[in-house]
Amino acid sequence: MSKLLQISSIWQDAIFRLKSNRLALFGGAFIIFLIILAIFTPLIAPYEYSQQDRVLGATPPNLQHLLGTDYLGRDLLTRMLYGSRISLLVGFVATSVALTIGITWGTIAGYMGGSVDTWMMRIVDTLYGIPFIILIILLMVVFGRSLVLMFMAIGAVEWLTMARIVRAQVTSLKQREFVLAAKAMGVEEISIMTRHLIPNTLGPVIVYATLTVPQVMLLEAFLSFLGLGVQAPMSSWGLLIRDGAVSMEESWWLLVFPAMVFSVTLFSLNFLGDGLRDALDPRTAHN
Repeated sequence: MSKLLQISSIWQDAIFRLKSNRLALFGGAFIIFLIILAIFTPLIAPYEYSQQDRVLGATPPNLQHLLGTDYLGRDLLTRMLYGSRISLLVGFVATSVALTIGITWGTIAGYMGGSVDTWMMRIVDTLYGIPFIILIILLMVVFGRSLVLMFMAIGAVEWLTMARIVRAQVTSLKQREFVLAAKAMGVEEISIMTRHLIPNTLGPVIVYATLTVPQVMLLEAFLSFLGLGVQAPMSSWGLLIRDGAVSMEESWWLLVFPAMVFSVTLFSLNFLGDGLRDALDPRTAHN
């Protein structure tokens, strides 16, 4: 009973610290707002996604098209709303894949130590030596091109840094008193890793995850540029920024608005990650 009360107190303290961080609250609110917009895009988009007006062409922001139109006369606001669905999905799904692989790999390597750790991290070092773009291209060529496979391919190469971070944390934590006590009590190794070690690595993991999401979005844009990512007529923020950069001198709005939203999203993720790190860090849980 006392242990449950202690856990409840820790979570209450974490929530209190998170609420006191205004930047984290702003970041979380903005991300939630984007997710809601992405979910309800078909209902709130001002125009049909495929609607074109070649005669209208690229026009600056006006009352009919609040963010302007592109060279095909497509409403930019509508394309950004639909693009948010793909960009956010790529960011969160691919990051989740990377976290799952990286946390599992790093925890096992750090806890087992010895030759197991040496060989597992040797594999990570070897993969680091392979250009990740080439590895993604090979994965997508072998398994085919689709959004799901792109999520898996990006996540499969983004886990290396996470594995190193978790391994370093676990290597340090496994010498702590609470882990040694669990071993002395005969707790199974899998339970020690899942109940004692992994929860205590949440701070760095969350921070790195928030940095990985925008990195994955940029990677998706590069793959789309190579013809291996999102295919027309679908769009993502990365594609919109790329297209806007090409016509920046003639149609500034095609670059400015997508870049602004992407930048605010990046800052929001960073603010949220820092706030969650401070709130969930076990080393400050009892302060």
